[in-house]
Amino acid sequence: MLIGALVAGLVLGLLAGGRLDNLASVRLRLVQALFFGLFLRYAVQYAIESGNDPAQALRLPLFTLGFALLLWALWVNRSHPGIPLAFVGILLNATAMVINGGYMPVWTPAIAAAGLAISDVTSAFHVLVNPTAGGALPADFLIRAIPLGDIVPIPVPGLRNVASLGDFFLAGGLAFFLFASTVRAPGEHEHAEGLRGLLTGFRPAPSRRAFEPIEAEVMGVPLGESALASQPIAEPWVPETAPILARVRRHPYVRLALDSSFSALWTGQLVSLIGDRVHQVALAFLVLRATESPIAVGGVFLVSTLPNLLFGPIAGTLVDRWDHREVMIVSDLLRAGVVLLIPIAAVTNLALVYPLVFLVTTVSIFFRPAKVAILPRIVSNDDLIPANSALWIAETFADIGGFALAGLFVALLGSQLPLAFWVDAMTYVASAVLIASIAVAPLVRGLSRAEAEAAEAEAKVEADGRAWQDARQPAQGVDAAVSKPTSPGGMRGFFGEMQAGWQFLRHEPVLLANTLQAAVAQLMLGVFLALTAVYADSSIDRWGFDGSTAYSFMEGAIGAGNLIGGFAIGLLGSRLALGKMVIAGYVATGLAVAGLAVAGNLGVAIGLAFGAGVGNLAFVIPSQTLVQRRTPPELMGRVLGLRFSLVFGSMTLAMGVGGVLGQVFGVAPVIGAFGLITVVAGLAGLLTPAVRDA
Repeated sequence: MLIGALVAGLVLGLLAGGRLDNLASVRLRLVQALFFGLFLRYAVQYAIESGNDPAQALRLPLFTLGFALLLWALWVNRSHPGIPLAFVGILLNATAMVINGGYMPVWTPAIAAAGLAISDVTSAFHVLVNPTAGGALPADFLIRAIPLGDIVPIPVPGLRNVASLGDFFLAGGLAFFLFASTVRAPGEHEHAEGLRGLLTGFRPAPSRRAFEPIEAEVMGVPLGESALASQPIAEPWVPETAPILARVRRHPYVRLALDSSFSALWTGQLVSLIGDRVHQVALAFLVLRATESPIAVGGVFLVSTLPNLLFGPIAGTLVDRWDHREVMIVSDLLRAGVVLLIPIAAVTNLALVYPLVFLVTTVSIFFRPAKVAILPRIVSNDDLIPANSALWIAETFADIGGFALAGLFVALLGSQLPLAFWVDAMTYVASAVLIASIAVAPLVRGLSRAEAEAAEAEAKVEADGRAWQDARQPAQGVDAAVSKPTSPGGMRGFFGEMQAGWQFLRHEPVLLANTLQAAVAQLMLGVFLALTAVYADSSIDRWGFDGSTAYSFMEGAIGAGNLIGGFAIGLLGSRLALGKMVIAGYVATGLAVAGLAVAGNLGVAIGLAFGAGVGNLAFVIPSQTLVQRRTPPELMGRVLGLRFSLVFGSMTLAMGVGGVLGQVFGVAPVIGAFGLITVVAGLAGLLTPAVRDA
């Protein structure tokens, strides 16, 4: 798998117009540590397999040293695209190996699922781990970090193998490193290093003069005011290249992919989203097998929506107080810990699953605004639309491919469903490590207008109160003034900060109008989510398919529409007005959903579902970009929290009444009526200058 990934990375780089000689321009640090760690890893394995007793006796410290050197060298080179992924892969594999005394655990049921025999595992690096006599997981399965071992079967003829999550990260990271290194021109490596240095404090070896334009850009100083601007400044990162390569590198998605920080964020989100899909499918079957009750399964998903409604503004306010990257890292690690507990809780008492699901979603509402808020700090303003599009495309990939992989994986697991939750937990850990590798521009926090007014009013009340105290107790006036905190934290309480977010949103006509438009328009989404399965089963000619198959076809069509819509917005969105895209997106989505009321057969319904998917991202991506561009960084979390609470509140309300309305008036008419509500909400934007001209 590793060799195939390396070849694929080189071939794709060459097909994209890259050159092999660009590899020679890549400047890696600690190359000696990298090669010595790699040598030690394989030399020790060879020595053990050759019967060398000292190597066998020292296998754990030798392997540990080899992995430590590799991790050290990869971490200091994390500014190169793909290297953070390789770091995560090595870290996951090394953790499993160290915990198991210098052996990589291999789950024997995965060997059978891959179509291999136990005798095929002959490496001295591996140790077999068997289920208990009843086919269950051994008691020390989690303590020995078996989920980090070779547990993923690859039952593809010609590629049959059992791999670990770390293997996938390592292969993908090295493949992407080779692709990016062949495509990137020599000077672009220095440009990336220089930019990371300005953001993190690391100064690379090449001359400062080459990075003067970058520093001026990051620090906000016009180039004409630079101390060296009068001298001719070389720009080695813009060399003469072949036309095809120049076009490829100018493509917004390629430009973002070659940014190591954005690619680390994107990949981390993709793998954790796929892990979520595995966890979601496993959770549904776990509860269904235990209860045989569709109501119990539905209750799990209902519980998962409540934190968005209840805690959105609170989470947003706290996110504004904290460092965005740290919020994302801690959220991922907390979610990993909670997800690990779900299968244990299910065995102990199924009722314990519900509060754990509630807790996972509660932690997620801290992650989401932090992710949206951090994006403008790692990409340029011109790249915000393609970057938002790329993140939504990752979610679409997870919906289209993730559910298919999840279904296959859960089916292969059989009675060992806890593995699915532990795999999801490991994807959260991997995402946390990738986010830790991101270089983020420093956030200069200041008081917004609403916060400044609130602080001024509170200070006046405080001063009046102190003057009154001084008048009554003159001797204690000085002590009282000195002992009273005067820092911003003391002047502004938590609810005052939350109110400042609402005050900003209320006085920002574009974002307020967009938020209200979304709250009304996405009533349709709650009804659509609640009734689509029933619609597919009873409201159309299914062409001989059963209801679940028709429903899956419609869901797949929505995902495909999201994918196409996301790519289209990413490529064309920078040329279009954001407000008009939002209006067009709502109208197109509403018309497609309204058309389902008269579709009549599965083919038309699939086509309309595809159209709804395209229109969905046509309003989601521009709306998110509007928030990022118009909201001060210090208020981003609060504004997002309020928006999420309002929008999810309307969706939850619609989900609650959708079933009742469908029972009374019929499923198809209700879906059609709410589609028309979305059309009206979209067209209302034409009458609202704040939306129309945004």
